[in-house]
Amino acid sequence: MNEVVAVDIGGTHARFALASIDSGRVAGLGEAITLKTGEFASFAAAWEAFGKQLGQPLPRAAAIAIAAPVSGDEIRLTNSPWLIRQASFGEHLGVDAHVLVNDFEAVGHAVCQAAAGHFFHICGPDRAFGDGTISIIGPGTGLGVAHIRRAAGDCYVQSTEGGHIDFAALDAFEDDLLRRLRARHGRVSVERIVSGPGLISIFEALAAVENLELIEASDKTVWDRALSNEDDFGNAALDRFCMTLGSVAGDIALAQGGFAGVVIAGGIGLRLKDVLPRSGFAERFRAKGRFEGLMASIPVKLITHPQPGLFGAAAAFAKEHS
Repeated sequence: MNEVVAVDIGGTHARFALASIDSGRVAGLGEAITLKTGEFASFAAAWEAFGKQLGQPLPRAAAIAIAAPVSGDEIRLTNSPWLIRQASFGEHLGVDAHVLVNDFEAVGHAVCQAAAGHFFHICGPDRAFGDGTISIIGPGTGLGVAHIRRAAGDCYVQSTEGGHIDFAALDAFEDDLLRRLRARHGRVSVERIVSGPGLISIFEALAAVENLELIEASDKTVWDRALSNEDDFGNAALDRFCMTLGSVAGDIALAQGGFAGVVIAGGIGLRLKDVLPRSGFAERFRAKGRFEGLMASIPVKLITHPQPGLFGAAAAFAKEHS
């Protein structure tokens, strides 16, 4: 059994934990330590701080998930001054082996290796995923999309940019929402709506229908209002969000051939755990005309692992270095 440092890097936080690897799988994941990226000049400085907090020498192996496109040696974070160069890992981090993956590719690896107890049933048949293609969609700050192919006991992960496909309006309200967003952005992708900031756009469009004036608020304030059982307006906006998420998840499954299953992931997905099963998600997911029967046969689950980025990074390392 080997140990690696698992890291999940976002624009605001970097999470670190020790993970144990055995026979190509993650055998265990230690307690996560969260550091603010803005408090460190570089990734190497945060790595060193993690080692000091841990109080022991770090393993000479790293499994890193990062919220940025992973292409080439040099990677810049969008919302952080960190510049990460893979070629310098040995010199600056003291590691002999590493894997670096996009954060949503890490989620794909987490889906491949997570135990059945880390999945919560949303709709469709309540059964375990079988072989075939499984689509993954995760609303958060943006909209992550990936798919995995399971066959003969193995699992292959493919990250995508599916969150940037065009948004398709399905009723009069969504026609108006699309018109409003097109005036603001030109082209409107599904990420403009099925994401944390997207809920604000839904609030604004509903307020316009009811001639209400909204006070400008942060994403957190709007989400807190939507998740409150005491706010009818917020509940209406949240159900609209869930309906659109269902439509997009169904479209992704059709496009990718994700008929073995669909997984909802992301920070917002987890917050919607108790909301999705009683929302309009399932109806919209199935509403694909002649393919409604096929869509109804797809199990849709939410991944509930508390640290899918860290677990998935470690799983990616285990697969590559097994």
